[in-house]
Amino acid sequence: MKNKTLAISAINFFEGGPLSVLMDCLSFLNDSMYIKEYKLLALVHKKELFDLKKFSNIQFIEFPKSRSSYFFRLYYEYIYFKKFSKKHDVNFWLSLHDITPNVGDISQAVYCHNPAPFNSLNFSDLMIQPTQFFFKLFYKFLYKININKNKFVIVQQLWLKNEFIDLFQIDSDKILISKPIVPKVPSKFLNKNNKNSKINFFYPTFPRPFKNIEVICNAVIELNKLNKLNFDITITIDGSENIYAKKIVDKYNLINNINFIGLVSREKVYEYFSRTNCLLFPSKLETWGLPISECIQFNKPMIVSNLDYAKETVGDYDKALFFNPNDSLELSKKMRELIENGNINFDLTESIKYPKPFVNSWENLFKKIL
Repeated sequence: MKNKTLAISAINFFEGGPLSVLMDCLSFLNDSMYIKEYKLLALVHKKELFDLKKFSNIQFIEFPKSRSSYFFRLYYEYIYFKKFSKKHDVNFWLSLHDITPNVGDISQAVYCHNPAPFNSLNFSDLMIQPTQFFFKLFYKFLYKININKNKFVIVQQLWLKNEFIDLFQIDSDKILISKPIVPKVPSKFLNKNNKNSKINFFYPTFPRPFKNIEVICNAVIELNKLNKLNFDITITIDGSENIYAKKIVDKYNLINNINFIGLVSREKVYEYFSRTNCLLFPSKLETWGLPISECIQFNKPMIVSNLDYAKETVGDYDKALFFNPNDSLELSKKMRELIENGNINFDLTESIKYPKPFVNSWENLFKKIL
């Protein structure tokens, strides 16, 4: 007999990586032993995002106004969810999107995956993406509200755990590192042979200022000064996505060797990986860095930001080269080495030793928090 209720809140998820995290979480719960013990509630933006037949053991409750304004989002988190938890007699509340809601005295945990509070403010972003700028400014305070009410604060990487300890003075034992489950690339993409006559670099990304696309474009300009033309770079934007993308494409669209192809499906990303010679990943801020993990499955070289998140994602992979993400000249030199020699002298890497508490699956995560 089900005598407990578990609520999974993700009312702000509607696309991309966050929605994939929610899907993975619900897929595990739907087929787990917890369906015998718990009534499972999924609080979502819209039910139509889900195949409800696939999640037959989960009750979906939608909040369509959750993305219409920050007012509704904050109203739900800090006022309405307390009433909701009492009405549905919730025993445990897991918030999958950063904010710790006010749900009364019940046990709860929060999954923090947005690194925005730990990125230095750049006032040029105010003109490019004003919403994101103020979001970043405000998000640090949202993280802090109620955070000590959680049984666990869940993060994906050790560097993020250390930031939370420093910023919010949380006991280390309450910060649970949950290493994300990286989707396996289908074998049909892994076994393709690259027959390019040119060296091809690839940067799969969504255009945000911290994705740092311009450092690649400026590196290409440096290479073109040396007539190093036997290469191509493919970047997954086309200028239509937002103001930042338009600025990048307008400025660099006529530069030789750069191909702006727009956003593509996950399968298309895999196809480009199969044809590429090297991943470029200059992002300045990530909670994980999925393309790095995908590139490792292809056993391809990568040139990535010399930052903690990237080193942690790379682990002990032996085909990685790190560079200062603010230095396009340094990037051009490392790219030139591959273009001219067909190879790179890679950096020494090592895997991260994670302190407890640490889990690496949804099964272990729920076993720990419940």
